[in-house]
Amino acid sequence: MPVDQHIAALLAMAQQSDMPPMYESAPDVGRAQYLAMTTGLRSPEQVIPVASTEDIPVPGAEGDLRARVYRPEGEGPFPTVVFFHGGGWVIGDLETHDNMARHICRDGEAVVVSVDYRLAPEHPFPAAADDAIASARWIAANRDRFGGDDRLGLAGDSAGGNLAAVVAQTLHAENTPVAAQLLIYPAVDAEGEYPSRVENARGYFLEQPTMDWFYGHYAGAWEDAKDPRLAPLHADLTGQPPAVIVTAEFDPLRDEGEAYGEALKAAGVHVDVTRYDGLIHGFFDMGGLSPAAKAAIEETCGKFRKLLHG
Repeated sequence: MPVDQHIAALLAMAQQSDMPPMYESAPDVGRAQYLAMTTGLRSPEQVIPVASTEDIPVPGAEGDLRARVYRPEGEGPFPTVVFFHGGGWVIGDLETHDNMARHICRDGEAVVVSVDYRLAPEHPFPAAADDAIASARWIAANRDRFGGDDRLGLAGDSAGGNLAAVVAQTLHAENTPVAAQLLIYPAVDAEGEYPSRVENARGYFLEQPTMDWFYGHYAGAWEDAKDPRLAPLHADLTGQPPAVIVTAEFDPLRDEGEAYGEALKAAGVHVDVTRYDGLIHGFFDMGGLSPAAKAAIEETCGKFRKLLHG
């Protein structure tokens, strides 16, 4: 089917912009652009309401990291979900993904702890993965401070989906139970060859040159592209927690996300994989623009809620 008409209008505006592509910019410029495209375009009425938010420090691999706790309406105890933002390990922060965390908190009926891990190129691979693992370990050990019960979930989009998958694998190896994982168009196979990377290489927000720019900054100097901390598809997936995986028709990462779902199924893991036709990478923050994206977000969070709450 064609690109959703509301998103197509946004893509047309972006193509007419005089702004240089992100992959021709320095990382700090890319971060500012991304912040402007997300938080800068979000009106107050588009902010998803939750009961409360609180900024706290959480331990990372080499010092404290910023984190934000989102609490849902109602009486707990609730599951606790550790959330990692996308942005190619180079851009993105608590602010760019504020509404995404709010959606998961409200519609997933869970306390969400969004973690602001270190970014490349200042902190190349495996810094982000190490921070994600360290912060999730601490949050898991302190669930009584957050959701209040033993249910732990992991979630992330794009590069954050990569980190959520890496953390799920690590916690399983350490015998820390995870109730569910939500992987939103995840990057899971660093140098894999997939038709979607060719079909959707240009014109759909996330472009192949930008992906190369992200990967070059994050792990360009790392020799093993199949290191499971970089490409979780290449890990032993036996015993992984149940998963909800969502992909978008017009996304370069579509096929590897679906391949990860198939690999989980082959390993005996319960997984729900849904491709949303007509949508693009980044649609999880486009609910205020596109009714189709809004419906996909709500459906996805509902599926995650069912896994979390058993």
